[in-house]
Amino acid sequence: MKRSIASLVSAALIAAGLGGYWAAGIGLAPFGPVQQASGAERKAASGPVIYYRDPDGKPAYAESPAKTLDGRDFVAVHASEDIGFDKVQAATAAAAPAGGKRIRFYRNPMGLPDISPAPKKDSMGMDYIPVYEGDEEDGSTVKISPGKLQRTGVRSEQVARRTIATAIRAPGVVQIDERRQSVISLRFDAFIEKVENVTTGSLVRQGEPLMRLYSSSLSTAAAQYVTDLGVRDNTAVADQRGARRRLENLGVPEPIIKDIEKRREGPLAVAWPAPRTGIVTERNAVEGMQAKTGDVLFRIADISAVWLLADVAERDLSLIAIGQTATVKPRGYPGRTFTGKIALIYPSINKETRTARVRIELANPDGVLLPDMYADVEIASGSGEPVIAVPDSAVIDSGTRQVVIVDKGDGRFEPREVKTGRRGDGYTEIREGLTAGDKAVVSANFLIDAESNLKAALQSLAQGDAK
Repeated sequence: MKRSIASLVSAALIAAGLGGYWAAGIGLAPFGPVQQASGAERKAASGPVIYYRDPDGKPAYAESPAKTLDGRDFVAVHASEDIGFDKVQAATAAAAPAGGKRIRFYRNPMGLPDISPAPKKDSMGMDYIPVYEGDEEDGSTVKISPGKLQRTGVRSEQVARRTIATAIRAPGVVQIDERRQSVISLRFDAFIEKVENVTTGSLVRQGEPLMRLYSSSLSTAAAQYVTDLGVRDNTAVADQRGARRRLENLGVPEPIIKDIEKRREGPLAVAWPAPRTGIVTERNAVEGMQAKTGDVLFRIADISAVWLLADVAERDLSLIAIGQTATVKPRGYPGRTFTGKIALIYPSINKETRTARVRIELANPDGVLLPDMYADVEIASGSGEPVIAVPDSAVIDSGTRQVVIVDKGDGRFEPREVKTGRRGDGYTEIREGLTAGDKAVVSANFLIDAESNLKAALQSLAQGDAK
């Protein structure tokens, strides 16, 4: 009989030692519930004494009564005081509720979509994590410990109103303003007696002679005008008006008509002046040639103001409008910039390049911008009014929806679906879903979003089990 009791005591001591080692391994105080038992529970203990344990709960045991180093007696453990480690774990979990909250369920410690209504372990021996009431405001809100937040590098910024200016960049080509070009042609047949020292590319001033020509039609009309100018009666006045009108119908410039009136002499040949100041872009007049009616003899273009035709991508058309300011940097002059405004958005799309042509009008007083010169264009779009905006990294875009993780404090995070607008300067406009003052997660938000999706799945499973 004594030998069997000794065997039982030895087995209990071994089990107690292993149990203490296991309890320490999982982070529980050894035999915490037994140590904290009340006096009534000790009186209710029955059965023989199996062994004796340290009164402070230390992993020290004895087969017979013993004392601690400071002289206190070991506590007797009776047969009825059975040690069940599953009960110890359940008692510990139940004894430490989060602020008195009830445990709703236990979730898998590895994040798998598996929950349990009672404490349990997974296949690796890890305890399931309790989920308390009120820990989640909804199925997607997650709560993360401060240590985990620090390890994952979660960082939040306050949502505020900002001015977003999106810079649209496009290539462009300088072109002559169509309204600043002139063609020199005659309304009568004539012979070119002389062409002045004017060639293609030459700069000519308004009124400067281009060529000297003779025409019988012009000489006849001029002689008739001179004759009518010499008559002083009323009939002659009407004839004068008719003769002057014939010269005007022939396209004779006003300076030549004034010269005829002054000299009272019809010239045999006249010097034809330049109608505007500009660059000669085409010269077809040759000395001695016969110019037919309508032949183009010269083309002159004024480049003191030019157009820049930029090809803007189709996706950026909604961001530009007539009147917006554009900055032009000609590639031939690094460091030089010109500023103009959008005057026209052409109503067509290039089907091959998927771009739209935009006309920008530029002042060119020193003639630096030349026709067909390449330039880089930057158009500043945006209304200039502050809008709700977050950093680009705060927006999680799945293609079908956009989500921002909102930091609600105390380690709680909520994914919130938003509607985005313009982008620029590293920020994205939020049209719906956030207000100024909210805190948005700008780094490691993908990890929180994954945790939130897991939480939602677990809640749906719990609701299904409840039903």
